[in-house]
Amino acid sequence: MRWPKLSAAISLAVIAAWRIGAANAATGAADINLIMAIPAPTMTFSAHYIAEDAGFYAKEGLKVEGRNLVGVASTNAVIAGSADFTIGTGATFLRAIANGQKLLAIGTMVNRPMVELVLRKDVAQAAGITDKTPLDQRIKVLKGKTIAIQGVGSIIHAMQRLVSRRAGFDPDKDVRIAPMNPPAMLPALKSKQIDGFATSLPFTTQAVVEGDAVMLVSGPNGDLPDFIPFDYVVLYTRPELCGKEAVKCEKMARASKAATDFIVGKPKEALALVRKRFDKLDPKVLDAAWAVVVMAHSKDSKSTLKGLENSQRFSLDAGCWNPRTHSRISVPGSPINS
Repeated sequence: MRWPKLSAAISLAVIAAWRIGAANAATGAADINLIMAIPAPTMTFSAHYIAEDAGFYAKEGLKVEGRNLVGVASTNAVIAGSADFTIGTGATFLRAIANGQKLLAIGTMVNRPMVELVLRKDVAQAAGITDKTPLDQRIKVLKGKTIAIQGVGSIIHAMQRLVSRRAGFDPDKDVRIAPMNPPAMLPALKSKQIDGFATSLPFTTQAVVEGDAVMLVSGPNGDLPDFIPFDYVVLYTRPELCGKEAVKCEKMARASKAATDFIVGKPKEALALVRKRFDKLDPKVLDAAWAVVVMAHSKDSKSTLKGLENSQRFSLDAGCWNPRTHSRISVPGSPINS
């Protein structure tokens, strides 16, 4: 199924982004100050950390101030003009466009769904499943379980709803959800307050490596192949910013691509930098998570029509968004909701 207006918007965004990324930047003597909104302090956004710590921003003459604004608060900050850029999911980017907000995709750092769902080990054992059990059998164990998610209506919630639907369940009736912040998920799992949780790395990796959970569904590892490519971490901004100050977009495009190339081409060197950001994490957990993170990063940093359409279809198949009414499972009160 195609959505003519939305597909046209995607096409224009991708074409414009390619032109910006391909342009030659005019160099200036003065540093350019920018604000980058970061949706969560997870390894999903490693390209931004690498761009800072490896000096790719500095090489372009950029002074980038990172601000942690949870979930779609980052996108809303860009829309409102209080942030210059953000890196968010293609699904969030498209929901904003569908709601009449104008945004421009510059490039894609991660092109696989960086979402995983883990199940408490004793629950998995009681159901007789392991991470080697075929996916269609693994996900059937979700019925009647309590799964922690990172925000109602988020891409994380969409993962739980999508796999519940594929198992033949009603995600609103057959699976209980418990919204909470990722750092609280593993303690809740260990105390048996929840049966499993969905979020991004390294939290899911930690639960598996420490022996508290089994991997039920892993987007980056290819458990949902029909959603690959998936423009999961997209660098975007307001189109008028690139129209009036194209050099900012050109420099951000180059710095972000350089960081992504560094992750893919020199993963060990990149890990050494990332390790400083996650220094409280067990090195074994970080190593295991990093192998998955590297695999999920784009080899060319291009935003594509297919990748954006797949990110939109993910939300639609999960029942998180109605394309006719633009309504979604959400908490009202902001230009777009998570």
